Amino acid sequence: MDLLRFATAGSVDDGKSTLIGRLLYDSKQVFEDTLDSLKRSTAGTNFDDEVNLALLTDGLRAEREQGITIDVAYRYFATPKRKFIIADSPGHVQYTRNMITGASTADLTLILVDARNGVVEQTRRHAAIAALLGIRHVVLCVNKMDLVDFDQARFASIVRDFEFVQETVGLERVTPIPISALTGDNVVERSSAMPWFEGAPLLEFLEDVPIPSPAAAGPFRFPVQYVIRPQTKDLHDYRGYAGTILGGRVKSGDAVVVLPGGQRSTVESVDFAGEPLEAGEIFQAATIRLADDVDAGRGSIIADAAHPPTVTRELVADLCWMSEASALKPRQQFLLKTSTQRVKAMVTTLVDRLDIESLERVGEPSELALNGLARVVIRTADPVAVDPYRKDRWTGSFILIDPATFATVAAGMVRETDTSKDAAAAEESVYA
Repeated sequence: MDLLRFATAGSVDDGKSTLIGRLLYDSKQVFEDTLDSLKRSTAGTNFDDEVNLALLTDGLRAEREQGITIDVAYRYFATPKRKFIIADSPGHVQYTRNMITGASTADLTLILVDARNGVVEQTRRHAAIAALLGIRHVVLCVNKMDLVDFDQARFASIVRDFEFVQETVGLERVTPIPISALTGDNVVERSSAMPWFEGAPLLEFLEDVPIPSPAAAGPFRFPVQYVIRPQTKDLHDYRGYAGTILGGRVKSGDAVVVLPGGQRSTVESVDFAGEPLEAGEIFQAATIRLADDVDAGRGSIIADAAHPPTVTRELVADLCWMSEASALKPRQQFLLKTSTQRVKAMVTTLVDRLDIESLERVGEPSELALNGLARVVIRTADPVAVDPYRKDRWTGSFILIDPATFATVAAGMVRETDTSKDAAAAEESVYA
């Protein structure tokens, strides 16, 4: 059965957790014991006889006390048409990094807007992040339509405002749906209060929306996580490279290249749990054996020989700064981790910064503050094998780690590689 991963996004109190709770509740995905627990938790609150559906995802004590989402909550459910993984992300600006975590593996994002408030700064920020993350489809959920008397003109006005955001940040496709998560209008069942809306309710749309995967249709990518050498009597010469396929597919006889070293070989077999597979598919864990002895280990990438990723020491990337401790400034040093590779790196240049208020790019900022979005140039001490993020989000994404605290301070997406400067980078050490 087909699987759809989607994330929620939006400002504070736009109703993200309530919407997910409504989806689960109205599609009969909530067990009786869970429902009884929710009723006990709701007792004595202003929900009276209703159930606070937001508590289905807001599980932390602090979340329930404050009535906000702090951490990313994942929920799983299925209908006869499709399976779903939901990432319910926080709306507070200070938890933007949690939203990035939730959306980083999503195929689609629901951006919620309060019908009373319309498009606000956090709406623009989350739209920009969705575009940077390569999420090709956004559902604009105009929530709390019951509080504006299900007014069609108000819905149309918000859609027009968001069209400007869509064009500016470069979202490929946006589908607007007017809903009320609290009452269930247009969530699972079509709303009788909004007969003017001719589109599908949210769940029906999610069941039917096609989600193409560039990585699945693209060339083979296999970051090596571990080298298996049993060295037993029966498997004396066995050498297998274990990992997860993050692009394309692979089968015995395929020509491959091992990067960043550049050694070429052919696939002898693709194994899983000790048994050979006819072919390995994307997101499948596997062990690959090669026809030749090559120098490969954790951090290497086995890839399609005809269409390999770029090996480089300099790249241009879109970056979201996630550290509360300090701002990002040029020539700061980090550890860069992409797939299973980890190398020393330096952010040499802040090219520009995205102003969330105006959605304009501000050239050459002196620093990047918490939750800031910028285009940067990064130079690495050793070669890395990467793809542009638009082609493969798995080999085109990375994180920056503070080498002193080992805290993750930024998430990045490779925009382009600059191989013309590799020679200069080889001569000049990043840490000189």
